[in-house]
Amino acid sequence: MEFTEQFDVVVVGAGHAGCEAAMAAARMGLKTALFTLNVDLIAQMSCNPAVGGIAKGHLVREVDALGGIMGEVTDAVGIQFRLLNTSRGPAVWSPRAQCDKQAYRLKMREVLESQSNLKIKQAEVADLIIEHTAGSERRTARGIRLRDGRTVGASAVIVTTGTFLNGLIHCGEQQYPAGRSGEPAAVLLGESLKKLGLRGCRLKTGTPPRLD
Repeated sequence: MEFTEQFDVVVVGAGHAGCEAAMAAARMGLKTALFTLNVDLIAQMSCNPAVGGIAKGHLVREVDALGGIMGEVTDAVGIQFRLLNTSRGPAVWSPRAQCDKQAYRLKMREVLESQSNLKIKQAEVADLIIEHTAGSERRTARGIRLRDGRTVGASAVIVTTGTFLNGLIHCGEQQYPAGRSGEPAAVLLGESLKKLGLRGCRLKTGTPPRLD
């Protein structure tokens, strides 16, 4: 198959996981492409702009220990830093940072754009290009197909779509497809993964009403 472009690694989705995956691959010297629906919303903090906290802070430290950038970006744009549960024992102490939502995504984009071997692409990924091995059930991802029909080849494809994959928002008794409020869901890619026989399920996150 002829591809429009060829990369070593293609990452689909530019949330926290996608940014870390793309940076890790690029730092390893791999030609990497990071695809997102909107380059202006890379690493957008959807709801609570906090990094760390109970049952989450250790994950941030593990990402940092592996060379990740989330902690560094948080240090640069954090507006409040607290150690939670100090009235209890050290086992449940947990550092948490509140970030400036806009500054976080802008700083993350700046870091990504300054990384060599990494290109950021704004496009909707509609399908995975799968190669079937003759005489075997083995299937290998060889690239992606975009909504406009272009194909991008890759030795590895990493899917980090988060809530955008067939995302559904419930507001009162109404419901509508969306990745985040006001942003389209990744419906085409979701249906493509279903056709591959991959089983999906829904995880729920709740956002309380807020006053401006």
